[in-house]
Amino acid sequence: MIQRSKTLKYLLDFVPGKRRLGPYRFLPIFFCIGGVMEWIMINVRIGSETFYDVYRRKESEREYQQKITGGRLVHDEPAAK
Repeated sequence: MIQRSKTLKYLLDFVPGKRRLGPYRFLPIFFCIGGVMEWIMINVRIGSETFYDVYRRKESEREYQQKITGGRLVHDEPAAK
């Protein structure tokens, strides 16, 4: 059996709610991490764009590509060498 790290167990015991919630006591922590990630994706600009600016642009490019090909699916081909 895999031996558990005593240090990790010691650190995890600091999170309250062990008897009442068991392993589910970590859900609020991960929920907050997800919220922070989403906030960063919406509000933090890298260069001049946010994550969703890039997503909208790429989606628009895909729709345009489908329009000009008559609705057929087009796969990007590697450039000729």
